[in-house]
Amino acid sequence: QLQLEESGGGLVQPGEFLRLSCIASGLGFDYHAIGWFRQAPGKEREILLCVSRSGAPSHYADSVRARFAIVRDVARNAVYLEMTNLKPEDTGRYHCAASGPWCSTSQADFNSWGQGTQVTVSS
Repeated sequence: QLQLEESGGGLVQPGEFLRLSCIASGLGFDYHAIGWFRQAPGKEREILLCVSRSGAPSHYADSVRARFAIVRDVARNAVYLEMTNLKPEDTGRYHCAASGPWCSTSQADFNSWGQGTQVTVSS
């Protein structure tokens, strides 16, 4: 069974860069699409980006489209979320999760959720 663990969060100032890691263990990483999600304080969890098993990225959140990128590293069983020009509204808990081979806009299609990593953007 695939297990995912996020890391890399922390407290940063507006305008800074942060890279989050989603490291997979167990079987089947190569089969799954991996999505990054954010749950901001008082808001529902939203999907930000996803990368298919073939490495094709999909962007779902307009608020981060020009600032965030998703990168898949098959050799390291990892998917990274690279966040530039961070804003206070990017504050939240970031999770990764796995779906089938293709990305989906439905969170119900994702499983193997990690515990998340907290990102706080504040001056």
